[in-house]
Amino acid sequence: MNQIHPLAVVHPDAKLGDNNIIGPFCVIEENTVIGDNNVLKNSVTLHYGARIGSGNEFFPGASISTKPQDLKFRGEDTLCVIGDNNSIRENVTISRGTASKGRTQVGNGNLLMENMHIGHDCTIGNGCIIGNSTKFAGEVVIDDYAIISACVLVHQFCHVGGYGLVQGGCRFSVDVPPYIIVGKEPAHYCGVNLVGLRRRQFPNETITAIHDAYRTLYGAATLQEGIDALEAFTDRPKEVDNILNFVKNSKRGVMR
Repeated sequence: MNQIHPLAVVHPDAKLGDNNIIGPFCVIEENTVIGDNNVLKNSVTLHYGARIGSGNEFFPGASISTKPQDLKFRGEDTLCVIGDNNSIRENVTISRGTASKGRTQVGNGNLLMENMHIGHDCTIGNGCIIGNSTKFAGEVVIDDYAIISACVLVHQFCHVGGYGLVQGGCRFSVDVPPYIIVGKEPAHYCGVNLVGLRRRQFPNETITAIHDAYRTLYGAATLQEGIDALEAFTDRPKEVDNILNFVKNSKRGVMR
């Protein structure tokens, strides 16, 4: 049974699962679907096109599936899809998709801190931590278990690899490969995310292989020479293959 505060507004066409708590002054618009065991504290808005999983907690002022901030948007019937067990803090805004991809996607088990923004057609993986006031422009991709600190500005179409750390206050317009730390101004490679990898129980030999891979990649005269040298490695672990594939498939260039 859902608990809906009498001061909340729920459109009659909205589809709610079971055991949801809808606080005062929340607004749930039409064409929304909500799973089970979600908590919407006061003043949360779920706009047209929201698709919410189960076990999520939305804090006051969160605005989900907002109209895209894209002048090319012409009212297409698009979605904002949120997975399970996310913590979405105060004043977080997440736009729905455009004709480009049709949806904005947030995975499972993420912590989205106060006042951060996810633009249209972004894809956020699982287990990510996104800091206060960080802003993602349209069509950004964040892979699993990335940590993006506070007040980070990410240009549209950028791709941030998994298990890395972006330090607070950075701004960048290139792709960030997996497993590394990015920081300072201008933002650049600051080493392998050793603490994060150990917390995720990466074996020491794997961490050593990642470190050696970046030493080879960034120590070469050109990026292509670094790629060629890495491809010559035999018995590469999958993590090194992940680095290689990420760099080779980058469309915006990679952080160095």
